[in-house]
Amino acid sequence: MPPQPRRRVVHTFTGAPNGKSREAAHITSESTPLSVLLLFFAEIITLLAVETNRYYHQFLENSDDGPSPKREVTEAEIFAFLALTLQMGHSVQGRLEDYWTKMEQLRTPFHIQTMARDRYYHILCFLQFTDNNRNGVDRTDHRLWKIQDLFEIIRMNFSKFYNPSEYLTVDEIIVKFKGRIVFKQYIPKKCKCFGIKMFKLCDSTGYTYDMNVSLSKDRQRMAQHLTATHNAVANLTRNAEGFGHKLYMDNFFFLP
Repeated sequence: MPPQPRRRVVHTFTGAPNGKSREAAHITSESTPLSVLLLFFAEIITLLAVETNRYYHQFLENSDDGPSPKREVTEAEIFAFLALTLQMGHSVQGRLEDYWTKMEQLRTPFHIQTMARDRYYHILCFLQFTDNNRNGVDRTDHRLWKIQDLFEIIRMNFSKFYNPSEYLTVDEIIVKFKGRIVFKQYIPKKCKCFGIKMFKLCDSTGYTYDMNVSLSKDRQRMAQHLTATHNAVANLTRNAEGFGHKLYMDNFFFLP
């Protein structure tokens, strides 16, 4: 008896209407860009303030005759620190200290008026994203342990404040990066050849609903008996399962 053709089953979409979720109900068309930014990054600002202060106190405890203690970094200062750092990409100076110079031809009033130079240096020196002394942190197999808390907050907020459309897609991107990092990859067919490869789950509007960093050789992936691409798809779609979404991907993901 000849084999019967496989029956195709199309599930009805039962997810929430596409757009902002109930957690973001207070965001309206009249909301400012700052309020939308804080919706996603307020927890990150708090995390940076807490961990930066923790790292500074740990430094003082390990110093026999260190400098006199400075006041703790506030969330407002972290916000100002990030604003200054981003602005440095637009007004490029030869040296970091030149942003606070008094020379008329080089001075940048925005930096001088926003934060003192020594205060900026202090935050830059002790900026941390996680507790280095926390127990249970896998520092051998997990290459992102330094920024894992920050990355998980971003991922959680991306899916928390938005309901994706019925149609989803999984694809890979290259984030351009020229620094030294063990999982930097070279993909000649991409416009950006060198960088950090990421897998993203996006909906039909282009919104990033979830994302993962490709860490090349992953021992946990080997233990699960899954290929790298199968594991990426399984992880990215776990929060969208059971709602009848239609998932699109290229041959790179579903071929063995």
